[in-house]
Amino acid sequence: MTTARAAAILLTKELRLEFRTRELLNATVVFALIVVVLFSFAFNPTAGESRRYGPGLLWIAFLFAGSLMLHPSFGREQENHTLDALRMAPLSPFAILLGKMLANLLFLSLAEIIIVPVFAVLYNVSLVGVIGRLALVLFLGTIGLVVTGTVFSAVAAHARMRELLLPLLLLPILAPLLIAAVEATASLFAEQPGLDRTWLAFLGGFDIVFLTASWLLSDFLLEE
Repeated sequence: MTTARAAAILLTKELRLEFRTRELLNATVVFALIVVVLFSFAFNPTAGESRRYGPGLLWIAFLFAGSLMLHPSFGREQENHTLDALRMAPLSPFAILLGKMLANLLFLSLAEIIIVPVFAVLYNVSLVGVIGRLALVLFLGTIGLVVTGTVFSAVAAHARMRELLLPLLLLPILAPLLIAAVEATASLFAEQPGLDRTWLAFLGGFDIVFLTASWLLSDFLLEE
């Protein structure tokens, strides 16, 4: 079985499980919206302050949402030794990771589609004329967040204190990605919007490096 076909099958399984209950997606969206709304009432920002601080607050909400969503990524597979069965199946370990990554990317993207318009309304930020470029920044940043989060979720899956271990592993690695994403988003929210290609290239490079590393190390990542 090819990697693409195996990943597609696993993606279908993840989508079927999630959309049957929608527990994880609903909890993630509600949690992220609460973060955005609370920051809005706490700071009551002006238009200038929204352009200055808004990008950081937005990506903090995405980080919290991603952490909540990625944490149980391999938790389901621990039940009934499903992960062991997948590892014995005739498919590559990277296919398992890729299927999880695609599912997490889709779920987090759906959450962002809901969060961004609410953020724009609460923080009085106009998305007119920048929505396409903003979508590109969000897509590249989300890929990096999902790839690293899924990988470290697999690493922490067998640990006793995995709830604590995952943030400790993930946050230092994601710091450069978040800085680049915030800077790229801030350039789009400026009075004269313009996408900084340096930060965009950094986001793309980050995604390529960690996606390649997860492919090369997939055999070791899923070992007990």
